Amino acid sequence: MKRAIFPGSFDPLTLGHFDIIQRGITLFDELIIAIGINAEKKYMFTLEQRMSFIEKAFSSESKIKVMTYQGLTVDFCKKVDAGFILRGLRNPGDFEFEKAIAHTNRKLSEIETVFLLTSSGKSYISSSIVRDVIRNGGDYTGLVPDSVRFDQK
Repeated sequence: MKRAIFPGSFDPLTLGHFDIIQRGITLFDELIIAIGINAEKKYMFTLEQRMSFIEKAFSSESKIKVMTYQGLTVDFCKKVDAGFILRGLRNPGDFEFEKAIAHTNRKLSEIETVFLLTSSGKSYISSSIVRDVIRNGGDYTGLVPDSVRFDQK
């Protein structure tokens, strides 16, 4: 079985993430959306909210599981027997950053990293931009899947 993880904080899930996940499930038998927990990081959405956003967005997709993890991504891969890490690339900066992580992960394990380019029209979307729009009362609904939409009042 070809199992991959798609790690991230998903704070919140964006249409960019959604795009990579939808395309990633065509490549693997199972895709684990792995929400990393970092005690040092301040999140806008609770872990429960982030899990709910993802579970609702992919409720009809049997090839997707949502899990949480702490520590090294490669250690989590070993724990769940995943041979691949799926990552999305929006721009050249992402590539340089992700390439260094992929090389490090490969040095630490036999885990392969698979990169997908974000689809045209979604490469500008990031969770930090979405959070900024939300914080400032802007219309974020065109940046996230329906499962992330909520009343801001």
